[in-house]
Amino acid sequence: MSAEAAALRLGTTVASKAAQLWLGGKRREQERRLPMAELIEKRVPGLRLRRTLDRQFQQISDAVFDRVEPFLEHEFRGLDESSREAVINAVDVTFERADLSDEALLAADAQPAELIRRITGSVSTPSGLSEPETRLYELLFAECCEYYVHIVRNLPVFEERAAAELLARTTSLGGEIARILERLPDRSLFAPEGTNHDTAFRRRYLELVSSDLDEVELFRRASDRAAAQVRLSVAYVSLRATGDDGSRRHHTARSLTRLRADMRDWEEAAGGEGSGMRVESALGGVSRVLLRGEAGSGKTTLLRWLAVSAARGAFTGELAGWNGLTPILVKLREYSDRRLPTPEAMLDGVAAPLTGIMPKGWVERQLDSGRVLLLIDGVDELLDRERRGVRDWLRKLLRTYDDVRVVVTSRPAAAGADWLRTEDFTALHLDRMTPPDLAAFVRQWHQAVRELGDELPCAADELPQYEQSLLTSLKDRAHLQSLAGTPLLASMLCAMHLNRGRQLPRDRMELYRNALHTLVHDRDADRNVPSAVDSELSLSDKLVILRDLAWRLSDNNRSEIAWEQAAVHVHAKLTAMRHLEVLDGEAVLRQLQDRSGVLRSPAIGRLDFVHRTFQEYLAAEEASQEDRIGNLVGKAHLDLWRETIIMTAGHANTRQREDLLNGILDRAEAEPRHGRTLRLLAASCQETLPSVSEVLARRLDEAVTRLLPARRKTDPPALAAVGPSLLRRLPRSLGDLTEKAAAQTVRTVAMIGGDEALKLLAGYVGDEKPGVVNELIGAWSYFDAETYADQVLTRLPLQDQHLVLTHSGQWHAATQLRSVSNVTIEYPFVEFSSLGELPPLTDLELSDLRGEADLTALRTQPGLSYLGLMGSDVVMTNLDVLSELEHLGFLDLDISGTPDLSGLRLGPEASHFWLRGVNSATDLSPLADCPGLQSLTLVADEVSLPRNLLAASSYPGLRSLRLFHMDVAAWLGTPEFLAPTVQELKLLNCILPEDPHALDFPGVQVTIN
Repeated sequence: MSAEAAALRLGTTVASKAAQLWLGGKRREQERRLPMAELIEKRVPGLRLRRTLDRQFQQISDAVFDRVEPFLEHEFRGLDESSREAVINAVDVTFERADLSDEALLAADAQPAELIRRITGSVSTPSGLSEPETRLYELLFAECCEYYVHIVRNLPVFEERAAAELLARTTSLGGEIARILERLPDRSLFAPEGTNHDTAFRRRYLELVSSDLDEVELFRRASDRAAAQVRLSVAYVSLRATGDDGSRRHHTARSLTRLRADMRDWEEAAGGEGSGMRVESALGGVSRVLLRGEAGSGKTTLLRWLAVSAARGAFTGELAGWNGLTPILVKLREYSDRRLPTPEAMLDGVAAPLTGIMPKGWVERQLDSGRVLLLIDGVDELLDRERRGVRDWLRKLLRTYDDVRVVVTSRPAAAGADWLRTEDFTALHLDRMTPPDLAAFVRQWHQAVRELGDELPCAADELPQYEQSLLTSLKDRAHLQSLAGTPLLASMLCAMHLNRGRQLPRDRMELYRNALHTLVHDRDADRNVPSAVDSELSLSDKLVILRDLAWRLSDNNRSEIAWEQAAVHVHAKLTAMRHLEVLDGEAVLRQLQDRSGVLRSPAIGRLDFVHRTFQEYLAAEEASQEDRIGNLVGKAHLDLWRETIIMTAGHANTRQREDLLNGILDRAEAEPRHGRTLRLLAASCQETLPSVSEVLARRLDEAVTRLLPARRKTDPPALAAVGPSLLRRLPRSLGDLTEKAAAQTVRTVAMIGGDEALKLLAGYVGDEKPGVVNELIGAWSYFDAETYADQVLTRLPLQDQHLVLTHSGQWHAATQLRSVSNVTIEYPFVEFSSLGELPPLTDLELSDLRGEADLTALRTQPGLSYLGLMGSDVVMTNLDVLSELEHLGFLDLDISGTPDLSGLRLGPEASHFWLRGVNSATDLSPLADCPGLQSLTLVADEVSLPRNLLAASSYPGLRSLRLFHMDVAAWLGTPEFLAPTVQELKLLNCILPEDPHALDFPGVQVTIN
């Protein structure tokens, strides 16, 4: 059912009910129940008058349609066709059952909120609705009731009936007033003015988030002051994240198969080292995340996408449980030199136009409910002392509202993996894009820009040729793949390729330079935009002003500046530019903001660069132009200056480069506590250096030698930035290295990429250290799938190794690796019937299964001992086939799309079972037919209690029970709630009984998290 059809149906329902009340009369109950057409015919004489009245009610129906249709367009996005139909049917049924007579309306004082309260108290909510469906049903019913009341109050008969009712009430006025006072909104500490308007405000707020954050700026239009933008929801591409700390974090059931069968260690099950996974999957298993990533890695874009998806209820897969959350995005850059926001001020940055009508205590109520997704962006954009304040602020906030989900972003240099460990945050690192990721990004980018229509620099039908040309260039030129390793650089590369007639830069410095020239001046000038043609400022003049502004911001450790102060700086710079007549600083700044494409106003009266990388590039150029090398050497140990210094090395002349790098290396010798940081910085500068003297080259080689071999997990990204030249310094053999150092060396080579890197990795084959073999397998995603499989994977001992497929291009190669027995497929998988093409497997996990999965295809893999089938939308059929897998011991199923388990059968070897996506409607009685079941883990999408959770006689061999997000307090009230054989009960994020002794069971070890 479309939003339009649903709105029309609801409009007709509301108008019909109003007509029945108007025409039926106060005491004609039988007549009031007639359909509107029959009622008009019975009560209104004359055909013409009947037609006139019918048209009037059609207009009322259309008016309701106009109000409801935009709302449904937003709210229907997260529901499928059957769910939409169920919600509209439920609203219709409730309207039919509800007492909407004039007596009921007047008893509610013709107030919508009171009428809704009375109806919901007397008419039960239709059964069978899921949580998202129930939420939408409640919202729609409340909306329709409000429209109904307002319509009826304006009918001609209403005043007459209301007056009669008022006279009848005067005999008991005191008692009536008392009843009215009782109906005032309930007030509490969190709701000092009641909660009557909470739902309406939340809807308005989510609409604003959904529209205002759903945009990505690409390049400036020629005919408009606004930047060319496309929808983020169209342009978004999923990235990969790696767990980069030692604390607990999400793992799929895969890691559990490596535990001992009794799975005694709860921490082991949740922890350990993790390999890269889709960031959505990584986020799905944890509630507090510190997300670290390099400049331009997509941190802010990801937070915006999370906010938009939450506002629309559009999450799928492992994030499906986040639907229904209220997103709150806090940009820390707005709080430099300011107190961090109180809850009521958290909406200022995104929803300032609405904060004036926000119900008092609304944010606090949202936080207290635990239904908030708090997104905190840019720890690295604050000074170190301010970052400590962020940690204290977060600690206090989360102690008060401990159920809130939180994602915090930072560059790695500003926040270590353990920066928020004491607050129980999981640290994740956004990885650089692999070649398949980059190819997907290029395709998605070109798909997104189609929305620009006439604003494109080429004909829309030429876009496929541009897309294919760029993909071919990236495939043939390995340095370009390395160059475009982040979403920022990749998008700039796409835009430059499109704008410049398929011309591509050689390195990062050229990419930034060309992008700035295009944005600041060339694009407008090439199209004869009047403001560019008539301007007295040349490209060089504009860059001089922007460089000065960038340096002033960086030198004061800021990423924002007051607009008036920026205008003062611009005026001062213009005065010093003697070849120009003195211009108005405010006017020039306004022009640069409107047309340059690199300045923006993040808030009223504030100014910043559209991306911090542009600020760093321009500040670096200013440092070289004004010879501020000594200043940079003194700041080289500070993470805020890392990128600026690296790019200064590229801007600088020969003397400046020598002074800069020698100064950094001198400090590394003199200051041991900063030695490694400074040497890594000097090594990273080689990425942008055009040339160096022999003496400096020797010093740099010596510094790199002292950094090798890579040992820490943070080393490979920093060392890979040196580029392909580093490969000649890496060992040809790993025999003399420890396992840890050897593994990080392999990772470094993989991140550099290219043909030379592939040859080096092929030379490492034969090293039998488990860490080396794992990294060699993991490096597959950085290279062409077929070539890497042929030169590396076919020569590895894969019999006991875990092979992960991250994109569909690896499928054919995987089918040829006949020694593989353990496979995980992480990309969206729909060809379930093709599993027989893989070699005989013992372990199989599909982490993003789509569509319908007919389990009869599993007969082609009879040797499976572990099976994991995940996918929130997947519908699994023929569950009884699982009983034919004689060796299956560990099963992990996501049943959120398969509520009926009646056909589930397991063989005698099936001893460990994870069941995800359970809810109160889940019937677990089929598990009684699993004779070998020893360990059962149930994970709910919402706090609930599934049917037939445990009956003592049903689980004769059960030893271990784990419950995630369950209402244990309610469960304890059921008879025979714990099988007598259970020795271990583990509860995570469950509702617990008030009396802790209620969980004291003889002989049972209870663990609560």
